[in-house]
Amino acid sequence: MTSRSTNRRYPRSAPAVRTPAKIALAIVAVAACGSATGPTDPADIASLIEYYEVPGVSVAVIDEFQLDYVEVHGVKSVTTLEPVTEETLFQAASLSKGVSATAVMSLVQAGAVSLDTEINDYLVQWKLTHNSFQDSEQVTLRRLLSHTAGTTVGGFRGYRYYEPVPSLIQILNGYPPANSPPIVVDLVPGSQFRYSGGGYLVMQQAVQDVTGLAYADYIRQRVLEPMGMSSSTYEHPLPDSLQDSAASGYYADGVAVPGGHHIYPEVAAASLWTTSSDLARFLIELQLSFRGESNRVLSVENAELLVTEVKRDYGLGFDLWNHRGRPYFGHDGANDGFRCRMVASRSLGYGVVILTNSDRASEMFDALVTLIGEREGWPGYQ
Repeated sequence: MTSRSTNRRYPRSAPAVRTPAKIALAIVAVAACGSATGPTDPADIASLIEYYEVPGVSVAVIDEFQLDYVEVHGVKSVTTLEPVTEETLFQAASLSKGVSATAVMSLVQAGAVSLDTEINDYLVQWKLTHNSFQDSEQVTLRRLLSHTAGTTVGGFRGYRYYEPVPSLIQILNGYPPANSPPIVVDLVPGSQFRYSGGGYLVMQQAVQDVTGLAYADYIRQRVLEPMGMSSSTYEHPLPDSLQDSAASGYYADGVAVPGGHHIYPEVAAASLWTTSSDLARFLIELQLSFRGESNRVLSVENAELLVTEVKRDYGLGFDLWNHRGRPYFGHDGANDGFRCRMVASRSLGYGVVILTNSDRASEMFDALVTLIGEREGWPGYQ
């Protein structure tokens, strides 16, 4: 497929340097006014991010199964005022899960693992403790990827730059310096949906045990490189060579995340650093796989499993929904200082990836997706 990349950049004029306190006061002032007016122009991306006090945004738009354009606004850091570019890296947070699920399906396709085999059959360096909840039902890769395995620990706080970072096994066991409890099963597997980032770490350990590779290396070889996601990495901490490309994160009150970002050793669940264009390439590859027009990573059958509902509108690594009768897949993500969303048509070749460096940004995502859908003429949005 020939990629059509028409890059449209509309960076905001560099704002005056504002201290976190002034940013917080600005937000309070908006709230005090009752938000009667809202954004000056809700049909304009720059107006939305100005209203919601989002320092930087990168938006990649997919049209006709191709990367149409990347639109960027704002700054990587309110201190340096360095502008966001197409190459700026953002933490993708839980968008990591869809990429991780794709990597697991690559292992399934190779015959190395099965979605429905008991997970302890694949675990070597660590075992999931058996208890009475598992007497009649098993924890499997399908259930781990779909948040139906009954595993605990929904999400992770990450680690500040000066804090000791635990190993994966320390996190699984809840041992110091891990800042999250141990990952165990406390629901009957398969009985219900409950979001569990912890389940993705059990999967991560299984992938490492089966392949003999560090998870970041495995996913680079099996997904990132084949899909042309050359700017993306699951490495943690972020390599020194990429630090200058990274955006700095900001809390909802405008205060900077210490050190610019947290470190997430919970790799499969939350550690992807990427660009909006790289994630757009990922979505396009899946869209083409669904149609049988590409098998660089997955066949039609294995790609389809990613977007087949297991429970409560969730497949393997992806939220599933319908908008005015048309099927979509995607995910939201939230790490401290970063909010993101990816949305893609299941049957047609359009979609959008939104990456930001502010905890407030999720407030504008619905409006932003609608704006883009209307502007691009997506069916159901016109």
